[in-house]
Amino acid sequence: MVECRTDESFVQIVYAKVTANGKTELVPMKLYIDRDGTHLDRELPTPPATSGGKRLLANRYELQQVLGQGGFGKTYLTFDRHRFNEPCVVKEFLPQGRGDYESQKSRELFEREAKILHQIDRSQIPKFFAFFEEDQQLFLAQEYIKGQTYATLLRERQQYGDTFSEREIIKWLQDLLPILGYLHDRQIVHRDISLDNIMLQTDSNLPMLIDFGIGRSDLIQRQNQSEPAATMNNSAPPSIVGKVGYAPYEQIWLGQSFPSSDLYSLAVTAVVMLTGIDPQMLNSQASVKDQWRSKASVSTDLGQILDRMLEAAPANRYQSAAAVLADLEQFTRATLKCPITKVSAPPTVVHNAIKQQPTMIDHCLLESNSLNSNVSIKSDLTATFIIKCAKELTNCIGPIATMLVNKTLTKYPKLTPAELIELLAQKIPQPLAANEFSQRCRS
Repeated sequence: MVECRTDESFVQIVYAKVTANGKTELVPMKLYIDRDGTHLDRELPTPPATSGGKRLLANRYELQQVLGQGGFGKTYLTFDRHRFNEPCVVKEFLPQGRGDYESQKSRELFEREAKILHQIDRSQIPKFFAFFEEDQQLFLAQEYIKGQTYATLLRERQQYGDTFSEREIIKWLQDLLPILGYLHDRQIVHRDISLDNIMLQTDSNLPMLIDFGIGRSDLIQRQNQSEPAATMNNSAPPSIVGKVGYAPYEQIWLGQSFPSSDLYSLAVTAVVMLTGIDPQMLNSQASVKDQWRSKASVSTDLGQILDRMLEAAPANRYQSAAAVLADLEQFTRATLKCPITKVSAPPTVVHNAIKQQPTMIDHCLLESNSLNSNVSIKSDLTATFIIKCAKELTNCIGPIATMLVNKTLTKYPKLTPAELIELLAQKIPQPLAANEFSQRCRS
């Protein structure tokens, strides 16, 4: 194993022993980890023909490498022998440095995550495989998700002085709200929605909701309830959980959680993606609702939707994900017929706040939804062609492709299609992949 540390990142190269046709070779596999442990990119090794001394759990899961480690335990990348060596994730419960009460509470949260995942059968949520005990340790096996967290994606954009556009946030909300509606209909509140717990899946290019470790499914409380939430035995104190800045007041301070609590956290996450500002900075002197509008430039309608999701009193928020989705869809239908009215931010911008303007890709997406998808955008370029190039580049280098296409078109507004393909191909480090990208764009 080779490790390299820099000021910006931690890189670990692990060599897997692979046996094939009687020969044993060391095959390198890469694991990039940023400063807070988020996995930026992984190249999976070829499943070995033999265990090679690797740890085997439940006579099924062959451990390959550690993906992460925290106060509750470790998360491993494994191969599932019962599923043709398909990669999956196994979490091991290993609480460290905790008293008896904290250890018991941690164990309950770990078991709760398994029970919640077992109830769920929905795309955009990792599939539950197994929950088992071995050598007096608890393990949870679930689907491996190839992708990046939105915390990582936002940091990548900020390196280029950019954040997420309004149109991207609208699409992101439209993709996630049905998932929250599905959970809430089944009496499940996630309680930990944040940039770290939403991933962009590489294959589907859709957001995935992960980490149900502090979710609750025993009971959804009534929002006019004056007492903290009772647990199932009505004797233990309420669970006060969630990330400070993302979680609403009733969850952090009172231990109460409602469907509208998840909607609040989702709105905070959207605001962070729009502004690039840590939610605790937005919440330092006043509420997030009172501060965020001066840090970004968004349409009046989206601003009003997010403001309602961010109301301090749970009863004043949207009461369901479906209600938010209905307002969003009404708003997006209207934007196809008339220009968006913008609420401009003041000229003074605080740290990391980026004024949002519609990007070239935004305009192309809008025009591609119209009756004539071949409307000329720049020179000989059409909306359909630009979107095709962006999608092909995303397949090669990931979600950062959209930003690179926007920057290229902004810098060189009169490119021909051939010139655009040539410039974008230069963004791909592998010559063979760059050549294949060029051919697909021209086809």
